[in-house]
Amino acid sequence: MSFCSEIKNELLDIKTRQCCKSSLIYGFALFSRSFSEKRICMQTENEKSSIIYAELLRDIFGVEVDISVGGGKRPTFKAEIKSAGDRLKILAMVDFGMSKETINSEILYRNCCASAFVRGIFLACGHLANPDKCYRVDFSVKDEAMAKELSRFLSEHYIDTHISKRGTGYVVYIKRNEIIGNLLAFMGLSQRSLELIEISIIKSVKNNMNRSRNCDSRNISRTVEASINQRKAITYLQKKDILQSLPPELYSAAMLRLNNPESSLRELCNLSDETITVSGLNHRLKRIIEIYNDIISKK
Repeated sequence: MSFCSEIKNELLDIKTRQCCKSSLIYGFALFSRSFSEKRICMQTENEKSSIIYAELLRDIFGVEVDISVGGGKRPTFKAEIKSAGDRLKILAMVDFGMSKETINSEILYRNCCASAFVRGIFLACGHLANPDKCYRVDFSVKDEAMAKELSRFLSEHYIDTHISKRGTGYVVYIKRNEIIGNLLAFMGLSQRSLELIEISIIKSVKNNMNRSRNCDSRNISRTVEASINQRKAITYLQKKDILQSLPPELYSAAMLRLNNPESSLRELCNLSDETITVSGLNHRLKRIIEIYNDIISKK
């Protein structure tokens, strides 16, 4: 099984809230092979995806979904709505074709629903490369207008992307590992996000070793462990809407670490807008971890 298939299976296993189910299937269907009055169809090599796609459509819209399989050594699963009446029913419920923009953001006002929507998009047209080889996420979409809408929607949730043309379609892509980590966390895979940061840190440290040969394995472990623990605490506080309520000096230190997961404390000090010593920055990050530990222990 490929790394991307593992990620998609984990996304499919996430328990979706009742209010988010329509957002999940909306992203799934809108960015699948066909979503129009003439045809609503999803095609995939992942059988589990086709089954859950069909179940969601039946559960939310009460429509019939036909699942078929074709291909040879690598079977392709197709889930399609054959009834014209059922297709119109789905299109009407998401106001498809009623506005200039394809993505109806008005039904995605909750953050949890927006997260489910992006999860559905990734399941439909997303691909994540194995981070051991390279950092890359691709969303393959049909046309430039849809690519721009998706890119704009993701940017509203702090996920910056780029767009390129590929064949007859377009690709919305991410190549920065920290942004890929943000995407994984936003879709509900926080642990995978932390693992990605760990891989990135280890790779960065190894590259530095190859260049300088003056860093031992104990220092590597300490650097990796410290950065991971800091990132974990900051991500948790951010998720619980606690981060922004911290004193300004702690908040700025947290954002500095969050945006530069691979950097050493000295490098972070150089990147800071204010003058701060390594000892001072280390004290602030330790204070953030103490706040996180206090919350976890009380919980």
